[in-house]
This record gives sequence, C-alpha cells and structure tokens, in this order.
Amino acid sequence: MFSYRHAFHAGNHADVLKHLTLIAVLRHLMQKQTPLTLIDTHAGAGLYRLDGDYAQTSGESGSGILRLARLAPEPARTPGDDALADYLSVVGAFNPGGQPWRIYPGSPFVMHHLMSEPDRAAVRDRLKLFELHPSDTKALQANIAQLEAGRQVAVLPQDGFEGLKSLLPPPPAPGGSRRAIVLIDPSYEIKTDYLKVQAAMQDALKRFPTGVYLVWYPLIARAEAHELPRRLRTLATQANRPWLSATLNIGAPADEAGRDAAARPRQRRLSSSGMFIINPPYPLQAALETALPKVLKQLGQGSGQRWEVETGAP
Repeated sequence: MFSYRHAFHAGNHADVLKHLTLIAVLRHLMQKQTPLTLIDTHAGAGLYRLDGDYAQTSGESGSGILRLARLAPEPARTPGDDALADYLSVVGAFNPGGQPWRIYPGSPFVMHHLMSEPDRAAVRDRLKLFELHPSDTKALQANIAQLEAGRQVAVLPQDGFEGLKSLLPPPPAPGGSRRAIVLIDPSYEIKTDYLKVQAAMQDALKRFPTGVYLVWYPLIARAEAHELPRRLRTLATQANRPWLSATLNIGAPADEAGRDAAARPRQRRLSSSGMFIINPPYPLQAALETALPKVLKQLGQGSGQRWEVETGAP
C-alpha cells in the first residue's frame, strides 16, 4: 500500500503538466482579493531533491523540468502573462543559486509560494495538505515547519479522499464569500484509486458545486485510466458545471515503441497523463493551448507525441 514514492518521479513530464495547469488556475483565482481554501488530497513530501538518490535513480526530471529549464525567463517578467514562463519562474524561485536546478517544489510548495507572494499574502489564504504515507508525512511536516506559516498551513496525516469531505463547503470569508480549489492526484498504484477519485468528485460536487477541482491521472494501458476522464465529464455534465480536459503525451522512444505490445505496460515509462478541471477559469484553455506545444517541442521524444485540450459547457 505504501510502496509509491513521488520522489522517484518529481519533475517529470506529468509534474510539468500538473503544476503548469495548477499555477495557471491559481493566477486567475488569486486576482480576486478574497481568501481561498487550497486543498491537496495527496500532498507527498512537498519538496524534492533533483540531485538526490530517488530522482537520480529514475532520471525522469532529466527528460522533464531540467530539459525545460533552458527556457526559464528573466525574473522581471509579469506573473500570469505566459503559463509556461510563469511555471518556470515559480520553479526557478526555489533554486536561487541558478542552474542546474536542484530543488523541485511539489504541489504544496507551489501553492504556498503563490499565496505568499507580496501582492497576495495579506489575503490570508488557507492551505490544507493530506498525506497518508508515513515517510512522506514526516518529510512534509518537516518541510512545512521551515515555512513558519502557523495555522495558515495544516498537514493532515489521513486519507485525503475521506478528509476532503470535512472541508467542503469551505468556511465563509468576511463578507460571506466561499472559495476553494482542490487538487486530487493520487498515485493510482492501486486500481481502486480510480473509483475513489470518481466517488470523491461526485460527493464534492454535491457539497460544493462551485469549487474549482483539478484531477491528475496517468494515461496507461489500463481500462480504468481511460474511463476516468469520461466519468468525470459525465459528473460535470450532470452537475451542470463546465469542464476542461488537457492531455500531454511525450511519445515513446524508438527502442520502446518497437517492443512487443504485450510487454510495453510493464517495461516502458509513463509517457502520457491528463488534467481534468471542473469549473475551470475562462482563460485556462487559451493559456494551455499556447503552453503545451512549447512543452511538447522540448519534451517530445518519439512516436505518439501529442497534446490536446478539450472543453465542455453546461
């Protein structure tokens, strides 16, 4: 149950898609000066060493964020102008010594970074982090403690699927506004995670239909993986909410593309993943349609590479 460690995969192409999308969504939501409740149901350790044993074992960051790092913008750029540049600027902020980058921020630190920027800090957003893996919980607690964020950030060592129920709807801000963004990104190491994601989203939409929900999922040779975005689309339609689906496939290297099809699911690395967003901000489609071709140009490595952005309105 606890064999998955994200440290092996930190900064890979799936993280690029996930965090680029997350930052683009948050930039829009944070234009409104009322507090947000930010929730990560599977927070992981929060920070990762790209030069550490885990990351070096897999080497996935080398074909992900480290390959994109050459596009890193100058610090003076305006946040939100370009989704890819904004993402790279955020990651770069965790590497003040310059390149090569050695630190990769997971979702908890990406969210905390944005809610702590000078123009946003006074709003006092709240960050709720769930993590069940004993080792990652300990690492996350230690990493968060260094922020000295007090009650603004809470680490909750429990199942995020269940814990999410207690946080929706979020408490009202002064004036009565209720706003929340939820990131759901389990490892999907266990097949039942697909059904748990679906059940969690169904319950969340009943409790708080106006929340912004981001679901990451791998696209692998498993029926549940391809069925999940279709089921999420159905849930959004039934709840009369808009949705956006973004996928990124970096392709398979030639040596993997030619392997026997029956052997591929066990032997080849993840090459494709998706983000499904319910109640997406209206600029997100254009932002991703501009950013993903640039990402694929840098990360594409073989046959099957493609990107796609689909939307649906109630």
